[in-house]
Amino acid sequence: MRLVGLGFKRRFHSSLKTLSNFESVHIDNTSKYRQLLMEKGKFTEEQSNSIVGLMVEAMQGGVTHVSQDLAKRERLNQLSYQQRVDFAKLRDQLLCADSSEFHNLQNEYERVRTDLDKLRNKLREEITKANAGFKLDLSLEKGRIREESSHHDLQIKEIETKIDQEVNNMRMQIDSVKTQVMQWLIGVCTGTFALVLAYVRLLS
Repeated sequence: MRLVGLGFKRRFHSSLKTLSNFESVHIDNTSKYRQLLMEKGKFTEEQSNSIVGLMVEAMQGGVTHVSQDLAKRERLNQLSYQQRVDFAKLRDQLLCADSSEFHNLQNEYERVRTDLDKLRNKLREEITKANAGFKLDLSLEKGRIREESSHHDLQIKEIETKIDQEVNNMRMQIDSVKTQVMQWLIGVCTGTFALVLAYVRLLS
């Protein structure tokens, strides 16, 4: 783009230089043409001056017209060059904007992915903690149930032992009562038999 601008400026300055040289040649050589008109055309000095003046005026008008046309063309070239420069700037700005937008989207994607990873890790930690707490509670509950079961077993064993002791005591008491009853029956039978024998002796 800079090379194009330098070429355009060189062409513009060379065109102006050529135009200036063309105009100065015709203006500087008016005395020569005036002299030729007077010598070869047999014109008077006043007529020669008028003719040369008309020629100079016509040439200057043509040069002015050409210079204006060249100026318009150069202006158009300047506008075209400026448009190309503006278009290049706009393209660079769009590319920069696209690149910046892409980087922003990439950074946003990285941030979202990092947040998701953090959330996933946090959720995994929470699940691990919940499982550990549930297992601990389950173990404690099992231990408590085991302790209660052992306590109930001990109570049942104590009750069974007491029942066995009571049964044994009752059995011993029953045996003692049986012995006493048997002794009493034996005594009664012996006394009755003695009375019967005594009565029989009395009768005989």
